Amino acid sequence: MPGLKLGKLPDRTPVKLTISVTPSLQADLAAYAELYAATYGVEEPLAELIPAMLAAFLESDRGFARRPAPKR
Repeated sequence: MPGLKLGKLPDRTPVKLTISVTPSLQADLAAYAELYAATYGVEEPLAELIPAMLAAFLESDRGFARRPAPKR
């Protein structure tokens, strides 16, 4: 079998999480969604924005980036 530059893709099956947030955080998330819509001209539901927000947060967290690589 020839070696490929692209490795096997990771599991991309969505995982559903249920969380509870404070009323003030919910208000901030709603305000963020409004600003997002005003900025990009596209209304996205919070359920679509929150995963992208969490991913951006984790990617920008230097302490998290320095953690040991997970075993696979």
